[in-house]
Amino acid sequence: MRTNKLIYIFFVLLVFVLLTAAIRLGKEKIKFIVPKGWPKPAYNFKNNPLTLKGFELGRELFYDPILSSDSTINCASCHLSFTAFTHADHRVSHGIQGLLGTRNSPVLINLAWNTSFMWDGGVTSLEEQAINPITNPVEMNSKLTDVLIKLNHSHKYKKLFYTAFKDSVITSQKLLKALAQFTSNLVSCNSKYDSVMRKEKNVAFTVQELNGYNLFKKNCASCHAEPLFTNFSFENNGLPIDTAFKDIGRMKITHNSSDSLKFKVPTLRNVEFSAPYFHDGRFNKLKEVIEHYSSGIVDNPTLAKQLKNKINLTKEEKKDLIAFLKTLTDKAFMYNLQFRQNISVTAL
Repeated sequence: MRTNKLIYIFFVLLVFVLLTAAIRLGKEKIKFIVPKGWPKPAYNFKNNPLTLKGFELGRELFYDPILSSDSTINCASCHLSFTAFTHADHRVSHGIQGLLGTRNSPVLINLAWNTSFMWDGGVTSLEEQAINPITNPVEMNSKLTDVLIKLNHSHKYKKLFYTAFKDSVITSQKLLKALAQFTSNLVSCNSKYDSVMRKEKNVAFTVQELNGYNLFKKNCASCHAEPLFTNFSFENNGLPIDTAFKDIGRMKITHNSSDSLKFKVPTLRNVEFSAPYFHDGRFNKLKEVIEHYSSGIVDNPTLAKQLKNKINLTKEEKKDLIAFLKTLTDKAFMYNLQFRQNISVTAL
């Protein structure tokens, strides 16, 4: 009898220790490191403290088609890590049952510095951003209430949410916070450009890259400002209107005619691998993009003032500019195993 009692006490203590360890691990914080010389992130991490288990939960949700109505589409369907967290091979996003959207999926890079999301800036919170693709009828076509029912019926997710948030009841707030813990950590800051700016030993621009950098600063940096390579504004970049989609851009949100045909200025980080380009994915090659700015700009009342004067580049200068843009490629970011599916994170 005494032996059984001791075994019982030992078992209870063991369970207590394991639960305490699980809760402690769930609380273990991730330190969000701002690269030297970069501005302060816009995202308020105090309202959603980063933890290892919160990050892993967000990543699990990011790759799980359970978020879609027919369990066939996940976030990664349109945001592939090895293409700078956007899609590839087609102009616009594909959703459930092969349905086509009307826009090219934006890259998910350095989102913690963003104050607005989507091509038209229709979302102003990183946590709320996920609601759009989840509920969009041609993307995931779900309702948050339906998603929560599925998650709360999942033993796996009840356990994961308990470990991350100390509560097994899954709410929309915790769902969106978990996704934001993953996406806020998608930081790209280790390209050749970054190494040069950090003055790392034995790293320097080639003559061609340096010439391209100077051309970039002269012609592109007003919108694609360093070090994030966007100024987060909305601009009309002189594209001819696509008759297939007739997208009016930010005007759809503001209903202000001065915002007609304006779209968010995207980051150029990892642009070498993030084709197709522009909001409607009309170009597949960087040289096509450069050619547009050299000879394809269509003038109209809302055209960005920076583009009112033609950008004259020689054939060699175009090559130099592309050579510089390729120095923004951060393979450590795109091939980071911590951003891949089903990888255990022990440290960030």
